Amino acid sequence: MEKAISKNIKTMKSKISIHTAIALLLFLTNSFGQTKEIEINLFLDNLKPSNFSGTILVANNDTIIEKRAFGLASIEYGIPNKVDTKFNIASITKMITAVATLQLYENGKVELKRPIGEYLPNYPNKLVRDSVTIHQLLTHTSGNNNFYVGNFLQEEKSKYKNISDFVPLFVNDTLLSRPGTKYDYSASGFVILGLIIEKVSGQNYYDYVKENIFRTAGMMNTTELEIDSVVPNKASGYTTFFGGSNIPKRNEYYLSKASPAGFHYSTVEDLFKFSKALRNGILLKKSTAELMFEPKVKGYNTNLGYGIDIDLRYNQTIQGHSGGWYGVRAELMDFMKDKYTVVILSNIDDNGKTGASHVADFFKELIAEK
Repeated sequence: MEKAISKNIKTMKSKISIHTAIALLLFLTNSFGQTKEIEINLFLDNLKPSNFSGTILVANNDTIIEKRAFGLASIEYGIPNKVDTKFNIASITKMITAVATLQLYENGKVELKRPIGEYLPNYPNKLVRDSVTIHQLLTHTSGNNNFYVGNFLQEEKSKYKNISDFVPLFVNDTLLSRPGTKYDYSASGFVILGLIIEKVSGQNYYDYVKENIFRTAGMMNTTELEIDSVVPNKASGYTTFFGGSNIPKRNEYYLSKASPAGFHYSTVEDLFKFSKALRNGILLKKSTAELMFEPKVKGYNTNLGYGIDIDLRYNQTIQGHSGGWYGVRAELMDFMKDKYTVVILSNIDDNGKTGASHVADFFKELIAEK
């Protein structure tokens, strides 16, 4: 009898110790999460408009925990940014184009590793037509260049109305490398993807992404805009030429209507909705999303999936995309282990000491650590 009682006491102690350990682990986990949120709140409370102009959204487990606006949407008129102000998102547009392409792949309308000539038989550049695949376009390994940093800067930007209008900027250029052999960041490749989307879907590119991505994800404040469009609650962009000038200048001269490679307008909440819809099987099937997120090539700093950066330099994977141009800085970051999403949109380019990149670095170091 005494042995049985002793055995029961030992069993109870064992169960208590296990329950205590679990409770302690949960407490520490919750405390760790609360500590991060306290630090985030403190950082945002002390972030000065002189150091950052734009909006920031932070979510955890797909619930928004912070949404703040800083600085001015119009310096000339003293109009402040608001949490729902529309900003140019630069190259984050490439993620949108990649999702559109993969939707067509899901529906059996394109194959990823066949020459693009199967979909664009009249594409003028024979080498590209016969050799380059959609896989290479999505991973920046097609050898096509980045037309935005070429003659585009000297062109009259108002003439770019349709996707095909961008093609003369690069179609006859010599490839930077043999297709499939090397990573070369390529806006041109994403314009070609836009042509394929139009050809295969039978829709204008802008209409396709509105119907199949923006509307599906609930992104009611995301669109392309003509450079002279006057719309409510849109931030003007200001460039310091990346720190080269003390007096910011308006950036319209450097912009055009969005192409499949860049320059849509959106809000922090719309991009959060996009991230959530992409990760949760709304925009793509789970298997297709996993294919998109799988690292395929090494870029300049991060690895790349299909039209998405997969940053493996930290203690957890950060996936998403950044965007930067004259008077534009944008970040969409999903921290995959701790399930944080951070969206940063700014209407002033980085100057080397302050700006959106430094804000992004704070979140990377706090959440993912090196």
